[in-house]
Amino acid sequence: MTDSSEIHLVRDDIEARDGTQLAVWRMDAPDPNGRTLVLVHGLFSSAEMNWIKFGHARTLAEAGFNLIMPDLRAHGESGAPHDPACYPPGVLVNDLEDLLAHYALDAEGAEYDLAGFSLGARTVLGGAIAGLTPRRLALVGMGLEGLLDFRRRAGFFIDAIDNFDTAKRGDDHFFAVSFMKSMKVDRVAARLLLSSSGLALDKAQLSVPQMPVLVLCGTEDDDNGSAEALAEALPDARIAWMPGTHMTSVTEKALGRELAEFFSA
Repeated sequence: MTDSSEIHLVRDDIEARDGTQLAVWRMDAPDPNGRTLVLVHGLFSSAEMNWIKFGHARTLAEAGFNLIMPDLRAHGESGAPHDPACYPPGVLVNDLEDLLAHYALDAEGAEYDLAGFSLGARTVLGGAIAGLTPRRLALVGMGLEGLLDFRRRAGFFIDAIDNFDTAKRGDDHFFAVSFMKSMKVDRVAARLLLSSSGLALDKAQLSVPQMPVLVLCGTEDDDNGSAEALAEALPDARIAWMPGTHMTSVTEKALGRELAEFFSA
């Protein structure tokens, strides 16, 4: 394990192919031979909320991983353009490719691992289907139906955006709206992102990733459908569980521990 006093959080700002600025947080383990792990957060969240605040990043850094944690476009401290042209099909996979290129992880012989939570899981899996070759891949807070029927899931959050000013406790959208308010989400940009095509996947595409995959989900999290069915649909996947719902599992120490165990293999 690494001396935690030697672990520091730094911010980089990189430019996506369309000029959008992406904020990227790095937490490097002192070991120069540490593996590189890219962590992609969930919808309406940020690297800070998903990976840093509850200690998962530090757990992974202490386990010897060099972490790269972007804020997705329209999230966190990254750019949130209001031009629909900035949300083409597959825009988040494009940004992931640009991120890997910036850190030379797309170079021949470069090795890295990928993990994503919810929307981040969809993004990293989409990247693997598009040709990215991480050594290992973790899909957190994701089920099969959430991948195959993303338009329905996106529609729920678009409705939440449209009901932002009227949602009341007890309404279906109340917790989503409350989270958007706490995260100061740019609703125009978020709506454009959710309306972008290219986020849904076809079941046949799930046969493409050949690397080992961890499907990690909260025991009370069925927001994105069946985690078991997702693991069964992938060629080389295993499932693990942590306490909590889709919203609360990110606060559980088991999240960082399970990822550290999987990626240390």
